[in-house]
This record gives sequence, structure tokens and C-alpha cells, in this order.
Amino acid sequence: MKFTALVEEVRGGIVENIHTGIICGVDDQLESFYQVGDEEHYTYFRSASKPIQALPVFLTDIIDKYGLTEQEAALFTASHRGEPYHIKALESMFAKLPVKEEELYCPASYPLNIQPREEMIRQGIQKRKLYHNCAGKHMGFITVCREWGFPVEGYWKEDHPLQKHILDILSHLSGIPVSKIHIGVDGCGAPVFAIPLKRMSEVYLKLACPDLIQDPQLQQAVFKMTSIMNNQFNMVASQHFICSILLEDSNIVAKGGAQGVYCFGLKKERAGFALKVLNGSEDVWPNIVASILEQIHYNNQETIKKLRNLRPSVIRNDAGMEVGSIQEIFQSEKLPLN
Repeated sequence: MKFTALVEEVRGGIVENIHTGIICGVDDQLESFYQVGDEEHYTYFRSASKPIQALPVFLTDIIDKYGLTEQEAALFTASHRGEPYHIKALESMFAKLPVKEEELYCPASYPLNIQPREEMIRQGIQKRKLYHNCAGKHMGFITVCREWGFPVEGYWKEDHPLQKHILDILSHLSGIPVSKIHIGVDGCGAPVFAIPLKRMSEVYLKLACPDLIQDPQLQQAVFKMTSIMNNQFNMVASQHFICSILLEDSNIVAKGGAQGVYCFGLKKERAGFALKVLNGSEDVWPNIVASILEQIHYNNQETIKKLRNLRPSVIRNDAGMEVGSIQEIFQSEKLPLN
């Protein structure tokens, strides 16, 4: 395995922390043109798989049948962070869909974002399954099961017909045989998939450029899903978060996952990227993605500026004093796109 230093955090002239990892970018010929470290390293998607796991919903007419808004439909792909607008939309979905909260396999929790979590605790509000960041995904799972006549019982298990169907979709998008896809258990209890990082890049290339997908129904489902993700960018994570910044750019399809995984695809450039920060840090995602976009001369400077503002290169102490810096130190081992 080959891992490379991606980001250094420097304090008082001394390197205090190093974030190592791997990055891969592929073009529409499925050739890697951007590589840092071992692109064949098997990596779990974690929540970066949510758009793939949501595709069965978009292969049906569930959204129209139950009168879901785009805001609500975006939550099937989301790692929602528990803001009031997320909770309002999820409550509305429970009123529309043939799903009860107690049927969700994901555990009861508090929101991911600090402000709504602390507000709920102050008010004495108990944890709920609805507040779990995977609630929308699980609502989609159950609704699809009822739509296709699959049993709801055990919908989260690896051998359930819904999970086998999702595995087939991932195999189709990644070009990896089902037998070569590693399966673990995610934080919410659903299956989680690991494939080589390069193939993860290919998946996000195809999400950004669905014309590369051979199956016409899947192609149309991807187009519909990613359009909703772009239109409802704050629903996929929350405001002031990297997913929302990238998805607000209509040229980008993006989703992050736990333990430092981030994936995104560029529509006009017809390129897909995947990265893994080996210490699991999400804090340096904006720095790394901004640097990648700068290195390939991405032309939407506003998107890069927003990423830089989200995670400035200056480290400040509790009093606001500048005490160090965050420096990206990686370069592609191959020539990036011009």
C-alpha cells in the first residue's frame, strides 16, 4: 500500500500534524489522469454510497406517486445534519410514505450539527430514529421494498433482495464483479461497500455523466437524482458544509462518507474523483478538494473560494490569534487535465 502526505498542519514553524491518504481522478475513457498514492487500495464508500443506495427509489415512480417535493426526495441521498428544515421535511415524508418511524433500522440519535443537537438536549427532547443522519436512506429502503413486493423484515441484511439489487447497481456502475466487492456493516446497520479507489472515481464520473451508463433506465434515474441533489444542495448535508458548497455548483455531483472518504464528479470536464484521508479526518476535505480543483485549473473560482473560506489555511487559537497554517503538499503523479 502506498499512502502519501496530503496536508500538513504547522504551528510555530513545526509540523504538528500530517494527514496522509490517496486520491484518484479518472477521465471519460475510464483512465486515471490524476493519482496520489495507491489507486487500487480497497476503500469503503461509507455514506458516499448513499446516492447509489438511493437509485432504486429513482428507478420507480415513488416520488410522483406519493407527491414528494424535491427537498424531501433529496433526503434519500442525504447524510442530513438535523437542521430544522431537515426535520420538517422528514416529518412530512412520514406523513406521505408507507413507512413508520419504528420500522427504521437505524438507531435513535441526536442531530450531527452542534446547534440543533444542543438545542434538543436543552429542551429535553429525546433521541429519535428520524434524527439519525441515515433516516432518509432507510425510508427509501422500506418504501422501495413495499413498492417492489420485497419483505420489509430484514431489509438491511446483506442477503435481502433489495440489498442484492443495490449491489448489482454498484457492480454495473463500477465495473467490478459482485464477487469482488467487499461488504461490511455501516454505522446505521446497512451494508457498506469497498472497492478500489479508482473504481469509486469511475462511479462518480458516471453520476456526473450518466450518458456513460449503458442501462437507459439507470441512466435516467441517475440524471433525475443528481438534478435533485444539485437543486436541493442544503438537504444533502447542511448549510456551511462541503457537500452543499460543491452541489450548489451545478457542474458538480458530490457526497462524502465517514472516515475521510470524499467523492465528486465534474460534468463539463467529464471527470470523477475519489479520495481517502487515512486518519479519517473530514476537517481537511475542503483543503484537499480546493487544491485538486486548483491543480486541474477548474474554472469556477467561486466554488474554490467558498471551499477556502470554509476551511481557511490559517490556524487560529481560542483568542483568534494566528498561530499556524494548513498546507496542502500533494501533487498528482500523473498529468492533470488542462
